[in-house]
Amino acid sequence: NIFLLSQIKLPPMMEIITAEQLMEYLGDYILDAKPKEISEIQRLNYEQNMSDAMAILHKLQTGLDVNVKFTGVRVFEYTPECIVFDLLDIPLYHGWLVDPQVADIVKAVGNCSYNQLVEKIISCKQSDNSELVSEGFVAEQFLNNTATQLTYHGLCELTSAVQEGELCVFFRNNHFSTMTKYKGQLYLLVTDQGFLTEEKVVWESLHNVDGDGNFCDSEFHLRPPSDPETVYRGQQDQIDQDYLMALSLQQEQQNQEINWEQIPEGISDLELAKKLQEEEDRRASQYYQEQEQAAAQVQQVQGAAPPASGRQSGSNERKHKEPREKEREKEKNSCVLL
Repeated sequence: NIFLLSQIKLPPMMEIITAEQLMEYLGDYILDAKPKEISEIQRLNYEQNMSDAMAILHKLQTGLDVNVKFTGVRVFEYTPECIVFDLLDIPLYHGWLVDPQVADIVKAVGNCSYNQLVEKIISCKQSDNSELVSEGFVAEQFLNNTATQLTYHGLCELTSAVQEGELCVFFRNNHFSTMTKYKGQLYLLVTDQGFLTEEKVVWESLHNVDGDGNFCDSEFHLRPPSDPETVYRGQQDQIDQDYLMALSLQQEQQNQEINWEQIPEGISDLELAKKLQEEEDRRASQYYQEQEQAAAQVQQVQGAAPPASGRQSGSNERKHKEPREKEREKEKNSCVLL
């Protein structure tokens, strides 16, 4: 959305762009943005980052997995997903911060990322040290009390950090949103499917952690939705989809066999491409096996004979032999609806 608003110039009268076309635009931009006059070390580093970004660019169609840290609105664990934002020159923000005035939470959370904090909580619960158990409880309470992934301290820091008119990405509730700042107020681009018929609703203000912002048009003039009930149902559907997407990403991360931290720094592009291809082949093979098993089960259901109700005497069996053959012939010419 940011590139459609700023960088990418679509042909006149073009109202729809496919995901494949957008991926091509982004890939071309990354290639064209390569610095011209840089040292050999910087060039090799950029090419490595570009290779890492290209390997995960397809995930933009479904979602990226980023790991926030609770110390700053621009602080994330540096992963290949973050490289995409760096190469595309798109600022990435979040507002899930610890208030520095609450000392016990600051101590409990420390400099942990979200994943590290979850592991710390589990470890503290199993500890025999009462102080660690208490620290783990404080950290767990912090996560529970800030389940919306935005705090008022984080909101204040966001308002101060985002520049006037800046287009950036805001991460919250395992969801990415396009964000900007207009006359000192933060706004999020409205993309929920409940607003498909609301042509005048473009932006929603971000002024509290509860999510009940004001809707505006493209000129940031107040524009309430015409059918609040339809909008509410659409928003609930979007929340459900975001939750399912988060579960899918978590499952994918658990099943991912390539551990980026274990890949040697000096690995060549060819070796990295082979690793990625091997993983892709494994997933494709697993997919086709599942499809074949499903097809086999369908065939078994279609070919299953009805249960017998007991054999008849020999005379009756001969008497009904000819009608049964006719029934079988009739069954061959019939259709089975499942």
